Amino acid sequence: MPAALQSIEPYLKEVYAPSIRKQLNDEVVLLNRIENSGTNISSETEGKYVTFPIHVRRNSGIGSRNENDPLPVPGQQGYAAARVKLKHGYGAISVTGPAIDMSDSDPKAFARVIDQEITGLKNDLKKDMNRQFYGDGTGAISRVATSATGVNTFEVEDAFLFQLDAVVDVVTAPQTIAVQARVVTDVDLSANTITLSGAAFNVTAGQLITRQGAINREITGFASIIRDTGLLYNINPATEPEWAATVRDNGGTPRQLTEGLMTEVSDAVRVKGGKTSLILYSLGVRRSYANLLSQLRQVVNKTEFTGGFSGLAFTTDRGEIPVLADPDAPKGTALFIDESHLTFYRDEPWNWLDRDGSMWKQSTDANGVYDRWYAHLVERHELATDRRNAHARLDDLIES
Repeated sequence: MPAALQSIEPYLKEVYAPSIRKQLNDEVVLLNRIENSGTNISSETEGKYVTFPIHVRRNSGIGSRNENDPLPVPGQQGYAAARVKLKHGYGAISVTGPAIDMSDSDPKAFARVIDQEITGLKNDLKKDMNRQFYGDGTGAISRVATSATGVNTFEVEDAFLFQLDAVVDVVTAPQTIAVQARVVTDVDLSANTITLSGAAFNVTAGQLITRQGAINREITGFASIIRDTGLLYNINPATEPEWAATVRDNGGTPRQLTEGLMTEVSDAVRVKGGKTSLILYSLGVRRSYANLLSQLRQVVNKTEFTGGFSGLAFTTDRGEIPVLADPDAPKGTALFIDESHLTFYRDEPWNWLDRDGSMWKQSTDANGVYDRWYAHLVERHELATDRRNAHARLDDLIES
């Protein structure tokens, strides 16, 4: 008799779920950096939301007076309430009945059959989470660069993060789906183009390309957090000016990275009360920084930082700041992060959906029932900051 699903799934839960939770952080620069600091992870989610106060204004009841002058009118501290809504991340695997039958005498045999699928899902979740941490929450993998009519192949702003066989939507912001559920059949990095399956369609510059159904459902990443405009957690810097990150750009014209630019940005963070603990950049900007250090005749050897990270360092009068390269970081940008004001909220680590007592579900559709079984992983999570002005970005940098 084949092994029953009930006897297989405890082994999988025991052996594979913890492995996924652990491996999910491997080689992910940003998420791994956050995970290595216990203070950056919180499970205090209060259901679907996290709410915390933001200190945005000082007491105005301060002033010097002459003798017998009226005293300052009492003031008070100013606060705003931030409300962070958890997002829901999922991953799925599927296995056929014949594969299950391979576990006739040893559940581990079945585990070996699906090991490749679970390992692949682990790696895919890891990479996608890393991408989301740099995103803006819209779900955009990239945007259409040039309008075109009657095409399947079109130019995007950056083709690097697209993967063959990914199922994507083309979306007109904020959430109108213009082209739905198309498969990525080709990615040309040199031309910055992607090709989608199906009938030809029209695209308009600025449209978003997202994973199918993911529009406005992904983690609120640095592209939204590190901005000096725009609503974040229902607080608007237009009415609360302290709720604005530092942004230094060059009007869209790439310029050389200089030590002066980096010092000015870190100083701007310091003036606002933050302390940069990490600088993140792309591989191309890292090469520019290494070239800069060489020109300044400084040591360019990698430095080992706390938590098992290695990279170049930026020296300030407050000490060295780790400078780490991440292949998924946005091109032409350096992100200045104060990690003490970042928290990754989640209700619990990645886990199997098994509310009905079984992680495995049988596949069915309008045509009938299939000898095919599927399982889903889930993590409810969100990245948040309690001090937006402690972070900064330096844009329009030349990639070497």
